[in-house]
Amino acid sequence: MTTFLYRIGRWAFRRRRLVGGLWLGALVLAVAAAATAPAGEEEDLSMPGTESQKAFDLLDERFPRSNSQGAEARLVFQAPEGQRVTAREHRAAVEDTLGSLDGGDQVASTTDPYETGAVSEDGTIAYSTITYTADAVDLTEPTKSALEDAAGRARDAGLTVEIGGSALDAEEEPGGTTELIGVSVAAVVLVLALGSLVAAGLSLLTAVVGVAVAFGLVSALAVPLGLTSTVAVLALMLGLAVGIDYALFITSRFRDERARGSEPEEAAGRAVGTAGSAVVFAGATVFIALVGLGVVGIPELTRMGLGGAGAVALAVLVALTLVPALFGFFGRRVLSRAVRRATRPGSERPRPVPTAVGRPGLGTRWARFVLRRPGAVLVIAVLGLGAAALPALSLELGLPGDESKSVETTQRRAYDLLSEGFGPGFNGPLTVVVDMSESGDARATTDLVVKTVREVDGVASVGEPVLSRTEDTAVLTAVPRTAPNSGETKDLVHALRNAVSGVEAGTGAAVLVTGTTAMNIDISEAMSDALIPYLTVVIGLAVLLLTVVFRSVLVPVKAALGFLLSVGAAFGVLVVVFQWGWAADLLGIEQTGPVMSLMPILIIGIVFGLAMDYEVFLLTRMREAYVHGASPGEAIVSGFRHSGRVVAAAAIIMISVFAGFVGMNSPTIQTMGVGLAAAVAFDAFVVRMAIAPAVLALLGHRAWWLPRILKRVLPNVDIEGEALSRSVPACATGPDTAVRRFPVGRD
Repeated sequence: MTTFLYRIGRWAFRRRRLVGGLWLGALVLAVAAAATAPAGEEEDLSMPGTESQKAFDLLDERFPRSNSQGAEARLVFQAPEGQRVTAREHRAAVEDTLGSLDGGDQVASTTDPYETGAVSEDGTIAYSTITYTADAVDLTEPTKSALEDAAGRARDAGLTVEIGGSALDAEEEPGGTTELIGVSVAAVVLVLALGSLVAAGLSLLTAVVGVAVAFGLVSALAVPLGLTSTVAVLALMLGLAVGIDYALFITSRFRDERARGSEPEEAAGRAVGTAGSAVVFAGATVFIALVGLGVVGIPELTRMGLGGAGAVALAVLVALTLVPALFGFFGRRVLSRAVRRATRPGSERPRPVPTAVGRPGLGTRWARFVLRRPGAVLVIAVLGLGAAALPALSLELGLPGDESKSVETTQRRAYDLLSEGFGPGFNGPLTVVVDMSESGDARATTDLVVKTVREVDGVASVGEPVLSRTEDTAVLTAVPRTAPNSGETKDLVHALRNAVSGVEAGTGAAVLVTGTTAMNIDISEAMSDALIPYLTVVIGLAVLLLTVVFRSVLVPVKAALGFLLSVGAAFGVLVVVFQWGWAADLLGIEQTGPVMSLMPILIIGIVFGLAMDYEVFLLTRMREAYVHGASPGEAIVSGFRHSGRVVAAAAIIMISVFAGFVGMNSPTIQTMGVGLAAAVAFDAFVVRMAIAPAVLALLGHRAWWLPRILKRVLPNVDIEGEALSRSVPACATGPDTAVRRFPVGRD
């Protein structure tokens, strides 16, 4: 593979105008397609095979009219303190408000709270439901303005009015202040790491190109593939983070090759052949882990995985082609100042820059420190991550609703008013669907279901059943006494399902408990059940891939165990922030509660690939030194001397990009930002830079041992570029990659 990538690097350098033109054309086409494509719909989560989904499917079949319904708004009215909304003047204001909406564009119907009984027992709060003919994303601005103006009329009359429902929901648009801060931090780190504005700009430029193409494709395919705004934001987040990192790794290797005296085209080829091999492997691990999210069975999670995987694949293609092409465009300006000064006048070929004999760099000093005290470093790092992971034992999973939105939003205030007036369970009603196609007496069966549901402890009220046109299906609503995300509501769903099982046995009817709350509970439980199997698959894949790459047994096992520690610590941070509320105000998190159920598996899939990035880039240089004759200790020092600074810079960049998304108002994006930033920080700086060298130092030569049978069976992917060194002559004007001997501690 290294020889093939070497040829790609040289070809892209020579044909830089063609490569640049192709990527520019792809960028223009993607942006144009995104600009002309219709907006995608924000779909509810679904999970085929669960009882909730079966009930929803049955409702779609037996009540086909529900398919034509669009967005829904809920106007919530509260009378001034000490007054009632049933007072004559307040009732007139409510009726006038609703009358201004009747017959409006895209309005299907409005309900009168005084006729439907949608007034609280104390008479202080009432609500009206407005149904539209179009989905939320298709509602026009005049329609939304009319709704807000209607609320304003009631406010002018002295009422408190808030708007709930989906009508005012909007897609979360990237590009806010915090994201820009994250990218700015990444730019500063690039400049400090590379010592060149041009080299830093090159990495940012290529990452932006890849992200723009990926974001444009996701936007263009939103309608035909059902992609939501969350998929687009995840593609943006991942594409930007890995795009910068991959370009940084190849640029750093190109500068190293140029500093050794290689010609520009030769240096580009060697950079893509060596660092590019690591980029391909790292990108492949992220891609496989994200695509593997499809096995969980949640369509939205599958789409998120595919969207992120596509962005990563584009980042790899950009790094292998556009980055070496830009080396040709920018020439000597990519190099550090020291190398540029060493360039002969009028020549693109620099003199080899001698190795500094002064004070070693921070990476070298840290590696020597670990080599002197590997046991102490290992114990402290493992205990620290273990302590950070302890809160994960109390991890609770759920799905956020309006209760998780900012208190400054009208949706959240409407949610709170409804909870105050009608009880906390009003915002999460349960739907009981009775399929009586195999039952003899429909009326008796329905009455028995209603009686059974009312007798279950925790049910506040049960609505009148609604029969389908053929009277073979009944639907009734059960309102819990507790809030949607509470543990008591979860227990109530299970209690209802157990209670109605007796009805099923006695009547032959099928009774299903569903609704948004029940669906969220089913999805959360399914995600909890899938967590361990998915983690097992990911760990097994990690061990297999790293065994092939490093031709070692103990190195992959060490990497997998370290990955478990970093993921566990990241889960601990999620629990501390989103469940316990520590630093929630600092991060702008309005409401604490269960961690979003999609996050653990999503974070495992993403962090697995990113963790392998750092493992590959750091240990590749160590193994390269080891196979060239260095002792285990010298190999560790060599790896940190060549890659430690770059890996640290890459980790800081990725943390900055992920943390930049914490400022968005979407709970999903906030959770992803915090979880991924924490996981990368733990994995890069504790696992890869402390635990990994400590374990390698303790193992010595045994770290690189591989049984003979595996040597014969496993393919040799040669990620260190040994075949490239044999097939491509080394530069005659400078030293090759001979390992410099260092005085180190014990091996």
